[in-house]
Formats: sequence, structure tokens, C-alpha cells
Amino acid sequence: MNSWFTVKVKYTKQLENGSLKRVNEPYLLAAMTFTDAEARIYEELGSLIRGEFMVTGISRTDLHDIFQYDDSDQWFKCKITYGVDEEDGERQKKISQHFLVSAPDVKTAYLRMEESLATLMIDFQVLSIAASPIVEIFPYRDDEVAPPNKNRMLVEETPPSARKGVVFSDEGSEVEEFDEGEEEAKSESELDDSYEDSNE
Repeated sequence: MNSWFTVKVKYTKQLENGSLKRVNEPYLLAAMTFTDAEARIYEELGSLIRGEFMVTGISRTDLHDIFQYDDSDQWFKCKITYGVDEEDGERQKKISQHFLVSAPDVKTAYLRMEESLATLMIDFQVLSIAASPIVEIFPYRDDEVAPPNKNRMLVEETPPSARKGVVFSDEGSEVEEFDEGEEEAKSESELDDSYEDSNE
């Protein structure tokens, strides 16, 4: 089963002014294991990065969906929450999910989240939107298991300002649950499985 992994890669990058700078950039990709994620990043970046590069960190990233639009390379991480009635009907459980959406600014990211989740039959709140350092996303490949929402593609008949982008879903994504009025027991960083290179 595929999951999303954030892979940090260190290499020497040529800037627009021609100077060289050593950078450590994060990429997001779909893979089955940490080993598979490392192998795939070398495969994907082998033809994109000139010279040598090294993987300095790999962490499992919990994302429910990724909404990609053609007009922006900037990514924003969004957190939403909604309530679900428990079986006894006396309490309501809060569900929290994380999304990535490409947009030129925070306001557009918010509007696109509202648009992309408009089909949900429940009330939800967008709790936070923050710029993400993700440089590029390598989604599922044709020879891998197709994501459930892969069929949600661009609709050309709609105006450019309202066009929905490609959706990448992680079929193994989980949701966070917490009771109303309680704070989440762990921070996001504590929930991630991770590997870090001590030589970074």
C-alpha cells in the first residue's frame, strides 16, 4: 500500500544570478516503504539535478488529498476538522485531516480548499493554512496502485479562476481523532515516522 513520504535532498543548486548554493530541499513522493522512497527519489531526480546529490532525511507524511492546479508551483498545507456523531449518539468526535493545495497565495488556497471539499455532506472548518517548502511532488505512477480520486481532473468548461486541479489521494491515509474540548495529545512532528541523516 502506497503512502506519502517527504524526502529531503542536499545538492549544489545554481541560482538565477549564476551563483552556486548548497541547498537541502524537500520533495513529496508516493512510495510503499522508506527504502522504496529513497530508491524512487534517486530515480526521479537523477535527470533533473546536475552533479551529485544525497538524501538527508525521509519522513512519512500524513495527507488525505493533494489538490494541484496548473497556475502555481507554491504549495500550502491545510488542516480541516469536522464532527462525527459517535455510535451512542451522545458525543461528537472531532476528525482532523491534512491536505496540500497549490495556489499563488493563502487566500486562493483557502478558496480552493472550500471549492475542492464542497461535495462533502458535512460541515467542516479550515483550521490552518501554511506555506509548504515542498519543491515538487511525484505522485503515483501508472504501474502502481491508482489513487481513489485520480478521476477528478481538470474541467475545461469552467472559468480559469475556478478550475479544479488534479487530485492525488493516499489510499492509506489516516485521520486524526480527538474529543471535543480536548487538545490533541501529540504534535504533528511526534506522529511522523522519520529517518534523519546524522551527517546532515
